[in-house]
Amino acid sequence: MTSTLTERDSDAAATRGRMPSEPKRPKRIKESATDRVFMVGVYILLTTFLLCVLLPLLYIVASSFSDPLAVSSGRVTFWPIDFTLEGYQRALSDNSILTGFTNSLIYTVAGTAISLTLTVAIAYPLSRRDFWGRRGITLFVIFTMLFAGGIIPTYLVVQNLGMLDTRWALILPQAIGVWQVIIAVAFFRTSIPEELYEAAQLDGASDLRFLFSTVLPLSKPLLAVIALMYAIFQWNSYFDALLYLRDPSLYPLQLVLRNVLILNESAPGMDAAAALERQQLADLLKYSLIVISTVPVMLVYPFVARFFNKGILVGAVKG
Repeated sequence: MTSTLTERDSDAAATRGRMPSEPKRPKRIKESATDRVFMVGVYILLTTFLLCVLLPLLYIVASSFSDPLAVSSGRVTFWPIDFTLEGYQRALSDNSILTGFTNSLIYTVAGTAISLTLTVAIAYPLSRRDFWGRRGITLFVIFTMLFAGGIIPTYLVVQNLGMLDTRWALILPQAIGVWQVIIAVAFFRTSIPEELYEAAQLDGASDLRFLFSTVLPLSKPLLAVIALMYAIFQWNSYFDALLYLRDPSLYPLQLVLRNVLILNESAPGMDAAAALERQQLADLLKYSLIVISTVPVMLVYPFVARFFNKGILVGAVKG
């Protein structure tokens, strides 16, 4: 019995001896005092930026749920006082705001789709090295970044094309962004290799087939980032609507919010109590409308956030 246990112990010891040793963990590089000070400074700076963005947002949300008197008296900080939904009830009961919200959705969806299509249509040919005249066209496109036509010539063009007081006036004049075209050209040049195009040609694929079957599926990060840029621009568009639209049924949300806030301000000769009540309501509506107008963008952003970091670095590193 003793000999059997001894043999088992010896076998176990031999087995342990044959087991590979655990890999050694790489030694951590010791940070110098300068590196630690630098990282502390980075964290302090990022925390400051976060507070600069977060605190005003918390104040706006808290004010939108607070009593009008508490808002106008400045007692609201970062938590609602005398919680109420009066601001949202007043805002959503106004038909003009609902109409403006619907119009903004139409302008944003249609404008983003058209802008994205036109951007890809001009950027992809400019990224191809065998496209004749691409340098001249690229310089012409960049030239429009430096020198614009101005408000009056643009207005005359829109008027002569018959787009005044139509939805097209908010979609077509700003359909292509030069900065987005440059980003798309850089992405296509650095991320779509020429060998892939040559292989597609050998298989008999046309340019359009290669674009739709190969280029666009590989460009999802780029398309997501550009679509987000165009959508935010269209959603916040206000000045073009002020210039080109006269029909209130076509007003986007941003222009409707401006008109609502102006109409709720006190007028000359108004009774003091009525003027105070209207001013309090205007203050409450201001914050409620800000929340209403920013919610759609905040809901859409998480779905494209995973593409944003990858797409925004287009052209930064060449493989």
